[in-house]
Amino acid sequence: MSDKTPHAILEDPEFKELARQKDKVSLILTITELVLYFGFIALIAYNKPFLASKLAEGSAITIGIPIAVGVIILSWVLTGIYIFWANSVYDEKVKRIKKRFGG
Repeated sequence: MSDKTPHAILEDPEFKELARQKDKVSLILTITELVLYFGFIALIAYNKPFLASKLAEGSAITIGIPIAVGVIILSWVLTGIYIFWANSVYDEKVKRIKKRFGG
């Protein structure tokens, strides 16, 4: 393709599909993270006795601690999923589009 204008790239069907894919993946992961985080915040706001209950009789650890750690770990996992997708799918498609347009 000889037309290297920004308009030509933006109108390219492969570029449009890539943008849709990126938006879809980003939206799904963002919504998942928001539900996870605000679900935990809602649990803190509306069910403190549950979070304050002990994991085991005589234990100093409450249920809230592993849930909070789980929120953090799942956030890392979601970030890892995005990084894996970006490195394995997104970057390859970007390279292919740039090559077609001489970049």
